Amino acid sequence: MAVTLADVAARARVSAATVSRVLSGNYPVAESTRARVLRAVDELEYVVNGPASALAAATSDLVGVLVNDIADPFFGIIAGAVQAEMVTPAGESGRGGEKLAVICNTGGSPERELNYLTLLQRQRAAAVVLTGGAVEHPDHAAAVATKASRLAASGTRVVLCGRPPIEDATTLAFDNRGGARRLTEHLLTLGHRRIGYVAGPAERTTTRHRLEGHRAALAAAGVDQDAERLTVHGLYDRASGYDATLELLRRDRTLTAVVAANDTIALGVCAALRDQGLRIPEDVSVAGFDDLPFSADAVPALTTMRLPLHEAGARAGRLALGREPQPPGGVAMVRAELMARASTAPPRG
Repeated sequence: MAVTLADVAARARVSAATVSRVLSGNYPVAESTRARVLRAVDELEYVVNGPASALAAATSDLVGVLVNDIADPFFGIIAGAVQAEMVTPAGESGRGGEKLAVICNTGGSPERELNYLTLLQRQRAAAVVLTGGAVEHPDHAAAVATKASRLAASGTRVVLCGRPPIEDATTLAFDNRGGARRLTEHLLTLGHRRIGYVAGPAERTTTRHRLEGHRAALAAAGVDQDAERLTVHGLYDRASGYDATLELLRRDRTLTAVVAANDTIALGVCAALRDQGLRIPEDVSVAGFDDLPFSADAVPALTTMRLPLHEAGARAGRLALGREPQPPGGVAMVRAELMARASTAPPRG
C-alpha cells in the first residue's frame, strides 16, 4: 500500500497541513519540526502523489555539492571547480548538458548533512557530490550509505571527493595517510626528533588518516614514544592552531618542529611561535597540509603537502555529469605532493 501524506504526518506527530508546508517549502516552519517531517519522509520513503510524482520520475538539472564550510578555502576550491564543470562552454556539446550546482553548507553537522541528502533526493537531483572527511560514527555512516543507495537507485549519480569509499558512489580518495607520512619523513630527514602535531577534530576521517600517517613515520624512525603526549586536537582553524601550539610548548619546550593537520591550522601555529619569541624555522620548523593558496605567500613560505584540490573538484564534476569514465572499481586515489619551502630546516645544534 502506498504511503500517504497522513502516514507521514502521523509518524512526525504533526498535522497533514504542516507536512504539506514543509514539502512545498513556501511557508515558514520551525527547524525542529521541518527536520522531524523530513526524517519521517525519509523513513517511510514517501513520494508525492499526482502530477508532481510524474514530473519527479526523471532526474532534474540540479547537482548538490555538500561542503563542511564554504568559507574554508579547502572546500571553496573544490566546490568552485565542481560548479565550473556544470555549465558546458558555448560551442561544446559535452555529455551531460548544463546543470545548476547548489552548494549545501553543512557546518560540519551530521544531521544537516543527512537533511540535505534527503532534500536532494526529493528534488531528484541529477548528481550529488560530497566533499571532505566523513564523520566517524557507525550510525551516521550507515545512514549516509543508505541515502547514497536510494539516490543511486533513483538515477542520481553520487560522487565522493576526499571521503572514504562507500557502495553506490564513485570515490576520489585523498592520500591523507601517505601524504602525512611523507611530510613527517621530510622533517625526520632534516634531523628533527621532537615533533609536535596539531590534529583536527577526532571524529573526522581526514583527521584520523593524517594522524596515522604522521605516527607511522615516527614509529618507523623509532621516535614515537611521546607521540600521544605531543598531539593536540582542535578544529581546522587558525585559533585552534594557536591554542594547540601553546599547549604543546607547555608540554615540551624542547620541540624543534610542529606539524599541522592543515595549512589554516599552521597559520595559527606560526603566530603562536612568534608570540613566544621563537623563530621559524631557526628555532621551530612548521609544516602544514593541502597547499592552500596563501601557503606560498606566508612568511616564511609554508612547507606543506599539496593536494590538487581544483583538479580533484573538476574531475568530481565530470564524473557527476557522466563526462568521464568511472575509475577501476569506482575508486581513484588523489596523490599528495611535498612542497618543501622555507618554514622547515634542520634543527639547531
